[in-house]
Parts: sequence; C-alpha cells; structure tokens
Amino acid sequence: MFELIINFYDKHERHISSVALLGGFVFDNFTLQRIDLLFENLVIIFYLVLSGGGVVLRNYLDECPPKSKFFKKVYDFLPLFIQFAFGGLFSGFFIFYSRSVTLSSSWPFVLMLLILLIGNEFFKKQYQRMTFQMSVYFVAIFSFLIFFIPILIKNISPLAFILSGVLSLLVIYLFILGLKKIVPIKYNKSRINLRNSVVSIFILINVLYFSNLIPPIPLSLKDAGVYHNIQRVNGSYLVTDEDTKWYKEIFKRDTIYLNQKEGAYVFSSVFAPTDLNIKVVHDWQYFDEEKDEWTSTGEISFPILGGRDGGYRGFSKKENVFTGKWRGDIETERDQIIGRVRFNIEVDSANVRLKTETL
Repeated sequence: MFELIINFYDKHERHISSVALLGGFVFDNFTLQRIDLLFENLVIIFYLVLSGGGVVLRNYLDECPPKSKFFKKVYDFLPLFIQFAFGGLFSGFFIFYSRSVTLSSSWPFVLMLLILLIGNEFFKKQYQRMTFQMSVYFVAIFSFLIFFIPILIKNISPLAFILSGVLSLLVIYLFILGLKKIVPIKYNKSRINLRNSVVSIFILINVLYFSNLIPPIPLSLKDAGVYHNIQRVNGSYLVTDEDTKWYKEIFKRDTIYLNQKEGAYVFSSVFAPTDLNIKVVHDWQYFDEEKDEWTSTGEISFPILGGRDGGYRGFSKKENVFTGKWRGDIETERDQIIGRVRFNIEVDSANVRLKTETL
C-alpha cells in the first residue's frame, strides 16, 4: 500500500504539489483568523516541531543509512515531508504578515515569505542539504517569534523585537548543537556554512526591521476612510460621507469635496492582540507638486486597547486643508506603517449630497 502511494505521487508529483499548495493556502486563510488566539499559534508551533523533526530524521538517516525497506521508503519520502511542513509554516506566515502590510513600505519581507512559500514547491532537492534546511528553519523560527513575543509580553517595541532575535538565535543554536551530537560527520562538513548562513539571515532581518521594512505585526488595519465629519455616540461612530451611486463607489479614487471652513476626518480601525496597549499615529500628508514629494502637515496620536475582533476604532481631524492629493498614514510610534488612506481634496466645490452612517 505504501509503495502504491509512493508510485502514484512520483507520477503526479507536480500536480499534487500545486493542488496541495493552493488548497493549503485557502484552508489556512479561513482557519487562521486571529494572530493572538491559542489555536493559531499551536498550528504554527506544530509545523515548527514537524519540520524540525523531519530535518533531524533526514540528516540522521543520511549519516546512518537505513537497512530495512520500510525506513528506506521513509528516507525517500522525507524531503516531501519537510517540504509539506515548511509549506504549512510559510503559508501561515504569509497570511499573518500580509494582513499587517502596506506594500509601499513593507514589501521586501513579505516578498521573501512569498518566495519561500511558492518556491517551496521547487525546493525538494535543496531540502537534502543541511545548510539549506537550517537556513529556512531559522527564518521560520525568527518569523514566528517576531509576532509571538509581543503577544506574550503585551508589548510591541524594539525591545520585543530584540528579545525575539535573541531567542531565535538561542533556539537555533540548541538545535544545531543537537544535530552536532546526532550527526557529527554531516555537521562538521556544514558547520562553517551553517554559521555564515544564520548570521547573515539574522543581520538581514534586523536591517529590515530597523529600516521599517517588516510589517508591524501583530497589528493590522481592519478599516479606514476619509469623511466630512465623525462623532462618537454610545460606543459607535457616526460618519458623514458623500452620497454617491454604488457603482461610483467601486471605481472611484476617493475624492472629498469640502467648503473653505470645513475640515477633513480620517477614521481607522486597528486590530491589536488582547491587552496590548499602544498608541496609533495619524500622519496627515499632502503631495507637494513643486518638490515632487509627500510632506507631513502634522501627526495626531491616540491610545488603543487590543482585543476587539473588528479592531480598535479612532479618528483624527485636520483643519485648514486645501485642494490637492492627500494621504493619511496610520502608524506606530516608531513610524511603522499599519495602513494608508489615499484621497484627493477639492475645496470651494459645489454643494454635495451627504449621508450619515454608523460604523
């Protein structure tokens, strides 16, 4: 029976891998909902244990070739097993990180995760090399701890990131130490490349973080918009928006028509894990046509409390606005962009029909 499965897979490997990738990604997208829930984190930890166990077993059987037919088949099947485990990991990571990303600022790290996710289907031969296995495994451990540590200590800051980096190095060091005892010959052949690879990845991820090129996970933007007026009433938000046809809402670029005395409001709803207290910043910017650059006209901050499924809601108001291209960057205190609202402002426009909605 086992041989039939292996033979069937060998004949249809490409199609099975593609279907498994798509099906796994769709499944994860529906099942991995909140980054701070126990189930979601247990799924990631399960894949980490699975991939780590596969790496250890593969290298052990490399150094001590199996004699029985069963273990020979297991040995042949292990690259696929490791491939499956890493595919599950990077599918989850891509889902979580992409929910926190603004592509204009954080695309390099998310692109790296996407390459590891899609490229995972073509890495079967590479997974036979210890250095490659451990490099991918270290990226996975670091990517997990970047969002797990802030959830655990109820703090999102450079200190939390540094702690996640130190713990990642400690975990991979202990793991490699275990491999050294289990497969000393393979370890000695790869130890220099292993060290260089881990150090390079550690430096790269730190550069990306302190350049604000890693999404501000575990935060994510659930909703945002620009309005004529916003009022908080009994825990809800009453927003005044322009009354346009539904088909225009789909295809338009947001343009808000104001009179001279009117200000503009930016609304945001930011998800944060339970009991995580941080400040969110609205950075109002306009596009300076002469300088051909975006210029900040002021920042407005307010605290948020995590735990609400739909995100913690808040707004800011900007007076003395003028005609032109505008955007409101929703950021952390260290300028990590959680999301962005782009809009045009037209001042001294004819009267427009307004409507009131509850958010």
